Amino acid sequence: MAGTINKVILIGHLGDEVKMHYFEGGNAIGRFPIATNETYTNKQTGEKVTTTEWHNIVVRNKLAEICEKYLSKGDKVYVEGRIKTRQWEGDDHTKRYTTEIHVVDMTFLTTKKELNAPSPKMDAKPSEPSQGVIKNEQEQDDLPF
Repeated sequence: MAGTINKVILIGHLGDEVKMHYFEGGNAIGRFPIATNETYTNKQTGEKVTTTEWHNIVVRNKLAEICEKYLSKGDKVYVEGRIKTRQWEGDDHTKRYTTEIHVVDMTFLTTKKELNAPSPKMDAKPSEPSQGVIKNEQEQDDLPF
């Protein structure tokens, strides 16, 4: 293989609300943590053990604004991105590091707003139930994707 790859795929739940930061010129960054879980059975005790990994997610510009509008703590998301590590100097003059996932592609899997919304009414003929649901979802959904 001639090149290298830096690609991350995660499916997890938001651990907090999206925190936005706006810059001059209209650019924006949103940051939020997501949790992924792994469950296994301890062979010695037979008990199930769940471990949680936390990932710092970074979204930019329009995607950041969409995330802020539609996502909240506990929502499940699919994220594709790149690992980036950044460094800065703390107030005590020590070097600090953080590892982040800079999002390239994202899909909302479940949102609390979606779960709490009233279900769409069926207005299609009985022989075409799925078309009625799709029609209603398209009318109510203002997401650009």
